[in-house]
Formats: sequence, C-alpha cells, structure tokens
Amino acid sequence: MEDKKDSFMVFSGTATRYLAEKICASLGCPLGNLVMTKFSDGEFAVSFEESIRGRDIFLVQSTFPNSDNLMELLLMIDAAKRASAKTINAVIPYFGWARQDRKDKPRVSIGAKLVADMLSVAGIDRLITMDLHADQIQGFFNVPVDHLYGSGVILPYLEQLRTENMVIASPDVGGAKRAKSYAKYLDCPLVMCNKTRARANVIAEMQIIGDVKGKDVVIVDDMVDTAGTITQAANIMKEAGAKSVRAVASHCVMSGPASERVQNSALEEIVFTDSIPYSNRCAKVKQLSVADMFAETIRRAINNESISDQYIIR
Repeated sequence: MEDKKDSFMVFSGTATRYLAEKICASLGCPLGNLVMTKFSDGEFAVSFEESIRGRDIFLVQSTFPNSDNLMELLLMIDAAKRASAKTINAVIPYFGWARQDRKDKPRVSIGAKLVADMLSVAGIDRLITMDLHADQIQGFFNVPVDHLYGSGVILPYLEQLRTENMVIASPDVGGAKRAKSYAKYLDCPLVMCNKTRARANVIAEMQIIGDVKGKDVVIVDDMVDTAGTITQAANIMKEAGAKSVRAVASHCVMSGPASERVQNSALEEIVFTDSIPYSNRCAKVKQLSVADMFAETIRRAINNESISDQYIIR
C-alpha cells in the first residue's frame, strides 16, 4: 500500500523539534507550521498556521521536565481537536513522570496515571512512545498505545562491538527482564546488581550477582538520571576484574552531576537514543537516532499495517 502523504501531517513542540525534523525527513514530508506565542509572565499559547481539518495529526513532543513540555503538548492536542483534526496521535519518545507508576508508600501521587488522564481528556486518539519505565503504564490509557523499544537501534550497535567475552548486566532487579531480553538475543551470559537505596537518587549499597572477571560488560537500563547507579555498578564491576564496562540506555535524562560522574567513572562509553536532547557534552556519551523507527511506526499506523513486525525483541 502506498503512503497516504496527503492525509497526515506532523507537528512538533519546542523541545523535540530536532527529532521531529529527522522523522519528517525519513517520511519525506514537511514539518507542519505551528507557532508558539509566549507572554511575559511565562504563559504560552499554540496555534496551527495551516489547515488541519480532516487530517491525521502526529504531534511529536517528549515530556521530560520542566513541565512546560507537557503543557505544550496538551495545548497542541487541544488546538488540534478544536481545529477539526480527524485523529490526534501523540508521539512521545520519552514519557516523563513515568517513574511514578504505583503507590509505593502512603500518601503519594501516581504521576504516570495523572499524565495519562490529562492526555486522554485533552483528546488524543493514539499514543506512540518508547521504553516506558513500566509496561503497565500502557493500561493507564483507554486509547491504543504503540510501545516501541530502543533495542531497535541499540542492539545493532552492540552487535558491531560483539566479542566472545560479552556479558549483559542489569543495574538492579527491576531491570532484569530488559537485560535478559538483550542477553537472549545476543546469546551471552547475564549478571545482576543488587542495590538498596537510602532515598531517591541515593544508593546505600550494591553487590554483583554473577562473574564479570575478564568480561566485556554491557550494563542495560531504560534511563539514566543522575548516573549514580550506572557509574557505581561500572566501578564495582571494574574492581571485580571486568575487562571493560560500557552502558546502554534508551533515555538520556542525565541531570545534575550525571555528566561529571560518567566522565570520571570506569565506563568506556554510555550509549543512548536521542529521545531527549543532550546539551551537557561528555566525551563518553553517544546518541543513536530513533527517528527512522518512529517514522516507520507513523507510516505503518497511517497504512493500517502491523507495528510489532519491526521489533527486534519484544
């Protein structure tokens, strides 16, 4: 089936324009004209500067902090609904607030559910996202969710580096399923790190479960925030005799002291996708683009084709 180029349009919020431009280049379509008007008090408004009536609209915006990015997306959705778009598809490469996916202690918010509710009320018909912090977040939505995996670009990169001594590692028990999928695909051993936290972003202690001596270790995670876990794991593995240690993760949050920690750690490199822009340059950070993967997903959604066929691992 031929692409229906006249039936859809792609627009971008401010923070993710760099990725939307790559997606449009892959799709062979122009990026839609959307204007953001800012007021002196920090309030802003969005407007589509071309007709979108009866079109399938794809709005590209990651919702990483600050909250202006999420608010931008909500206003884009509302404007598209009021402009009589046929369908409104939120393309959120990085779904922010996803770490608040359950009530893990009394009297706390469940931010991921709140964001899902806001997007639904605003009027989305579909969500396209990648590597949610927890798979169950898909169940917070009553619209179709296309959940992509950064492994689609990360695994081919690892295959180029493949050595006989490669070992896949999970930095914590929560990431075991993800790391196991990588280890199974690459047909190599799996090791684990067992950590306990003193509080959010602060690790009390960490131990390695498995043998890393003389191995080329690849630590797999979904995101790296302050880089405390990933760098401590790398340092411990190097002390345990690992030949080399590198890390891969889908989302380059890299806040606060993260860049300095990575630079001063035992990590040889850390590889991310470009779901989040990274401005604090660190020589050890490398980003792989997911633009083609999202473009192909949009193309398949338009043509009513299977999306799961493009996954390397599930």
